[in-house]
Amino acid sequence: MLYELIAVVRPGSLHEVKEIAKTAGMLVLNSGGVVRGYTNWGTLLLPARARKHQAAYTHGHYFLMRFDSSARAQHAVRTTLGLDPRMVRFSVVRLGQRLDQIDAVGGKEWKFQMPA
Repeated sequence: MLYELIAVVRPGSLHEVKEIAKTAGMLVLNSGGVVRGYTNWGTLLLPARARKHQAAYTHGHYFLMRFDSSARAQHAVRTTLGLDPRMVRFSVVRLGQRLDQIDAVGGKEWKFQMPA
């Protein structure tokens, strides 16, 4: 299945955002899935004030990750991100069975390598 993760990380450190993106990607790869790409949307205003882990947020750093994996791996990504205190919000959406069923999403592509 092809999935899309839209995640909002607390603003401040780009290093934290990349670390969370790598963690989610490694969960997919370790379960036999494929990461199709990351898109960095940068720091944006949240649609509504969000409270998470006894902190209030009005801005967040957004990133998008597309990946192919089993439903079990997608659930592991959701569980891990839900327990991470640096996360403000996230959503995982199933896009379809094949990559050609979806349109390209604009944004700045990140250039970093996953650890072997």
